[in-house]
Amino acid sequence: MSSRKTPFINGEFYHIYNRGTDKRIIFSDQDDLGRFFQGMREFNSLEPIGSLYEKTFADKKFGGKASKLAESNKLVNFVAYCLNPNHFHFILKQIEEDGISKFMQRLGTGYAVYFNEKYNRNGALFQGKFKAIHIDSNEYLLHLSVYVNLNDRVHKLGGKASKFMNSESSFGEYIDGVDNQFCKKDIVLGQFKNVEEYKTFAKKSLKNILEKRYDADGMGELLLEE
Repeated sequence: MSSRKTPFINGEFYHIYNRGTDKRIIFSDQDDLGRFFQGMREFNSLEPIGSLYEKTFADKKFGGKASKLAESNKLVNFVAYCLNPNHFHFILKQIEEDGISKFMQRLGTGYAVYFNEKYNRNGALFQGKFKAIHIDSNEYLLHLSVYVNLNDRVHKLGGKASKFMNSESSFGEYIDGVDNQFCKKDIVLGQFKNVEEYKTFAKKSLKNILEKRYDADGMGELLLEE
């Protein structure tokens, strides 16, 4: 499976991201986000589930309750995510052999079919294969959690777009959410005394990320060009 330079190993963490071809918008409204998030839930399964068109969309609101997967039935664990208008970021931990590749293939294909049919278009929706970076240290994981959770602020999505996108990351789950258990956020939060300590860390880390974003010499692997 793969011509990929980055091999996927069970128990390891990866930064997964992609964007629309030609930087096009891939989430045009709340229903698009809801459909993609449903795919994030339901395609994360050892057993193929068929087309999401054949399933009832239980709750169109983003983050609404969809069918729940048993822990033992997942391909990957989500640590953090952010969905922006023209790109997305995940932090994933692979828990089944070839789990990331299988999950991302299902998610990308399923969403592209939905999007093309809804908007009466043809052709590729995403810019080639999804990108993957191995998270090779705990420090990298902690700072990357901030980059992903607050990615709308990294890209300075202002005005209406910023307001629209703020709720489309796992940051709310990290800071407030007790009901939404989509992410394995304890992997990160468990390293801090409490949520407030993580918020302080996130604020400092975001400042550093923003400084690097506009410093060509300091720009590193964390930053995805818009």
